[in-house]
Amino acid sequence: MNYASQNEKTIIFCANQEHAALIMNLVNQNANSKDPFYCVRVTANDGEDGDRSLREFQDNEKTIPTILTTSQKLSTGVDALNIRNIVLLRPINSMIEFKQIVGRGTRLFEGKEFFTIYDFVDASEHFSDPEWDGEPIEEPPVDCVREPRVPYEPEPDKTYERKNKVKVKLRNGKEREIQHMISTSFWSADGRPVSAEEFLSNLFGELPKLFKNEEELRKLWSDPRTRKILLDKLEEAGFPKPDLLILQKLVDMEKSDLYDVLEYVFNGDYVAMTREARAKAAEATIFALLNDKQKEFISFVLSKYVEAGVDELDQEKLPILLKNKYQSLEDAKEILGDTANISKLFIEFQEHLYRLKVA
Repeated sequence: MNYASQNEKTIIFCANQEHAALIMNLVNQNANSKDPFYCVRVTANDGEDGDRSLREFQDNEKTIPTILTTSQKLSTGVDALNIRNIVLLRPINSMIEFKQIVGRGTRLFEGKEFFTIYDFVDASEHFSDPEWDGEPIEEPPVDCVREPRVPYEPEPDKTYERKNKVKVKLRNGKEREIQHMISTSFWSADGRPVSAEEFLSNLFGELPKLFKNEEELRKLWSDPRTRKILLDKLEEAGFPKPDLLILQKLVDMEKSDLYDVLEYVFNGDYVAMTREARAKAAEATIFALLNDKQKEFISFVLSKYVEAGVDELDQEKLPILLKNKYQSLEDAKEILGDTANISKLFIEFQEHLYRLKVA
């Protein structure tokens, strides 16, 4: 509080939701501002109040709230341009999540020339990791001439080692296969470091509490409203979305959907589909129900889904998709109908998208 300007927008990443509440209270007690909403908590448990606080924080014309505390919820998807400070109060063991968190500060804004990371947990060591930006390039002495770089060519007939695989045996006696990874890549709900194998095993034990069978999972996932509830419940249970995305990489499903990852964990016999294959297979059914203008929009949405993943199908992405496609919401309504009809179209087409299964 003494080092940073207390008028600058700041996100504080805490160990869990209770920690975020404690830090929020401490900040408000020590802040120069006496506004009770100077610092607020935004976590999965804060529901609509948290979402409203987040929208107000993202509004660059508003100064309150100035500081948000969170645990996992704001590591991705926060499109706030004027964030000047990021405070790290919990370990970040995933390079992917570290990049996502740092990305909260890299948004451009008028007059913003830099942002500051306040690191209390040595997470900034990730900047030295080759995964951050490749191996550092050694600068030559000033008085020497750099030799031209020779393009790399693999040695002929050389055998390269493939990525190691680990088979995880779960409580139903079946195995799931993941890529080998260091043992401290994940954190449990109680803040304890766990291996990728333990994370997968714990997730397997949690999923039956959230849905009874594959059909119920499909129904929950195919509606963006219930999908968000499911992901929030997973986060509360210690399986935040950034960690699920890492698991998606570990099970070699980066071109698939998070839905496929959950299906695979729940049922080891499940065969995943790529997002591209899912979109193409669903087009025949979906397009038969739509007029030409609707087909054009849904085709655009599917292209974004194939490119970036299921986040493009979130309800809050709909206005962004409409603006990207039609330049303005008013133009979109002239072409597709009123807001209610557009929302109905966006929700109902997803049911057909997830109806198909690999035979």
